Amino acid sequence: MKLEGKVAVVTGTSPNIMGGIAEELAAEGARLVAVDAREDFVNGCAESIKRSGGEAIGVVCDVTDEEQVKRTIGSAVEAFGSVDILVNGAVKQNRKGLLGMPIDEFRAQVDIILGGALLFSKHAALQMIEQGRGGSIINIASTEAHGGSPGNIGYATSKSGLLNFTRSIAMELSEHRIRVNSLTPTATDVYEGRDRAERWGVEWLMPTGIADMAAILEERGRMTPLRRLPKPSEYGKAVAFLTCDDEAGMITGFDLRVDGGNVARFWGWNPADGPHDWVR
Repeated sequence: MKLEGKVAVVTGTSPNIMGGIAEELAAEGARLVAVDAREDFVNGCAESIKRSGGEAIGVVCDVTDEEQVKRTIGSAVEAFGSVDILVNGAVKQNRKGLLGMPIDEFRAQVDIILGGALLFSKHAALQMIEQGRGGSIINIASTEAHGGSPGNIGYATSKSGLLNFTRSIAMELSEHRIRVNSLTPTATDVYEGRDRAERWGVEWLMPTGIADMAAILEERGRMTPLRRLPKPSEYGKAVAFLTCDDEAGMITGFDLRVDGGNVARFWGWNPADGPHDWVR
């Protein structure tokens, strides 16, 4: 197991993307600290990992409250003795565009996604520096960070900010042998998240306002160059790679896109239409 002996703090552990990442890190031997604002999520995640033979605790935390963040890092050290890995995935969904976005809602969304990443990175890095053996920080971005996304101004702005936040603190923390990278997911197959919610014994709502989720997912999969949507566990395997010093020890300030080719796709080509000859 490539992460045996490491302690990983994962924020935003819903049953979907971040739950998949948390479980994959635990499967690779990391002792896991599941963090979320919802107690049922953190407890469900921790208990599921323990049932699978891993070690985990759940901590309820408001990622915008610095005292709570400091206590969470302290809880990780108290339970497992160190913090070696941090994955910043706490997020607030609020799909509104520029013209309909109240400034207080925009600030609240940015504060969770960017402010939460700053606070957890700061206090995890201080702990890693005190330990004196380096560490790894991963920020979860989005394909919406790489292009203009209408009707989702707070999320897209915050996630794009994480990309340069990653590069900036990668440079700042390099002298302490703390590697900082980001991971870009895309539209994600929700069925693994649904199954994980059932296994955790929690209620998790699929995106609202969509009458036929299966049809939407099928269409998004056809539009992806690799012809399907990634699963949360696939993001988790990528994060495990990035946090493993033996495999990724010279990678820092980098964004790993696990998006089926969506960001790289030429804008005029819809993979669902088949091969594309722009010249003809």
